[in-house]
Amino acid sequence: MQQTPDDLSMVFEGAAGQGVKTITALLLPILKNSGYHLFSCNEYMSRIRGGSNTTEIRITGKKRQACIDRIDILLALTPHAFDRLRHRLRDRTLVFAEKEQFGDHCDQRCIDTPLSELAAEAGGKVYANMVALGIVLAVIGTPLEQCSDFLREQFADKGEEVVENNLKAASLGYDFGLKVPEAKNLKVPEPALQNGKELLLMNGTSALGIGAVAAGCNFICSYPMSPGTGVLTFLAKRSADFGIVVDQAEDEIAAINAGLGASYAGARALVTTSGGGFDLMQEGFSLAGMIETPIVIHIGQRPGPATGLPTRTEQGDLALALHAGHGEFARAIYAPGTLEEAIETMQHAFDTAQQYQIPVVVLSDQYLLDAETTIAIDEIKRLPTERGIVETDENYRRYAFTENGLTPRGVPGYGTGIVRVDSDEHDEQGLITESFEMRQKMMDKRLKRLTALRENALPPTVIGDPRSAEVVAISWGSNRGVLEEALDRIGDSRIAGVHYAQVFPLRPNTAALLGNGRRKIAVIENNALGQFADLLQRESGIVATHRILKATGEPFSVEEVIEKLREVVNG
Repeated sequence: MQQTPDDLSMVFEGAAGQGVKTITALLLPILKNSGYHLFSCNEYMSRIRGGSNTTEIRITGKKRQACIDRIDILLALTPHAFDRLRHRLRDRTLVFAEKEQFGDHCDQRCIDTPLSELAAEAGGKVYANMVALGIVLAVIGTPLEQCSDFLREQFADKGEEVVENNLKAASLGYDFGLKVPEAKNLKVPEPALQNGKELLLMNGTSALGIGAVAAGCNFICSYPMSPGTGVLTFLAKRSADFGIVVDQAEDEIAAINAGLGASYAGARALVTTSGGGFDLMQEGFSLAGMIETPIVIHIGQRPGPATGLPTRTEQGDLALALHAGHGEFARAIYAPGTLEEAIETMQHAFDTAQQYQIPVVVLSDQYLLDAETTIAIDEIKRLPTERGIVETDENYRRYAFTENGLTPRGVPGYGTGIVRVDSDEHDEQGLITESFEMRQKMMDKRLKRLTALRENALPPTVIGDPRSAEVVAISWGSNRGVLEEALDRIGDSRIAGVHYAQVFPLRPNTAALLGNGRRKIAVIENNALGQFADLLQRESGIVATHRILKATGEPFSVEEVIEKLREVVNG
């Protein structure tokens, strides 16, 4: 995929500790304030120092939410960059690197860049990342003045000397960038016209946190585990503003049990973890099903099994969430794919948990959680919430049989009734029973709500016309952006797309929407076996004729999906 006037891809590479993250943290707000559409994603090794990490920043003429292979500007701080990124370089890629340091790794595309020399002139090698920042601003034509005030604000607490050194480093880099003749061939998108709309810069972690706040979340208990920890810290920082009780538990077992205790008392409780942490929550998850107590569990997926690749991305925990807990009970599983979807889906998750008195899982992954993009402030929607709690009287029965299987939910202290719950099988009052007849009735009661869950499931997002297309490409979770962009760039009416933000249960009309097996179905997933393809067949009878899978720990690029979809449609 060659560079187009509406798309510029920049990649910064460096070892942990060299300030690549700082470049991104400074550059993104500057570009956002200039009115650009932005998308940025990170990939980093599991180490505190050393290694080779990269950040991609895309400046686009229209909103994009996916990464691409193509690199238009590479700023490399270690020799590892060329070995790792060679396949992503194009003939016209501008590579900024120190030839003396990189030696044979540099080729004819390499622009000899005295990063160390300029950094030393500014005050020390620690300022190399600010030199890099200045180079990029010059190459893309952003005035240095737009950076100066921002840098002063960011480094003010470190003292005037540090502020001045950073400004000098950026200025030296900017002067160098202005003298690069190759930059004249670079196509830089025009700032987007927002029609007065205010743009925010946000990552998936913040979006999920905002959704939780909007849903009325007032209790979170977790044991830290990347990449799910970010939601815990986001809410912790804002706990005083929104009345959220925050508890860091001693382990994941304690976390989910504390969440259930808070929910029993009437809180809107959230637990956040990763796949390995959710493994430890199985008994508590099952307890939620038995005692019909709402709770939302966020799982930030990363590659397993075991520790796997703790800082990489994967969609490998869908089957875990689907089959978690012993016994049979109702649940719902959501998997947002964009910032807007993350904000709304988290609200749906809390509403579903409260309405149906069940555990609800929200699946994200490292890619979605860490990726940053711009969002218009009016795209943040706050959905209505219902308390869903009744005042009890002396005749209250927590598990009273009803036509739809849902008993009005009471909490201790609100009314005169006793709110009795029990993890053993129980009768309508919550008293332990070993009656076979009562057991069957209670099983029917708990599972009856699956019918309503299916009927009220979120409809998928449809791209094109799947009813007339020859190929229907299906995504879930974080692959929405890459599917949307791939279909847009292919521009072939023979291929339509369907994206699922709710992956279980699926709506009853799923088979009719996807064509009842009359066309090619390609499911795109970041896992090795095709977990959603299996779920789709189980739920609707639709068989995926093609499984586009990736389990390397990397997200899909737009180019990869374009190539795979063209193979499907032409095969």
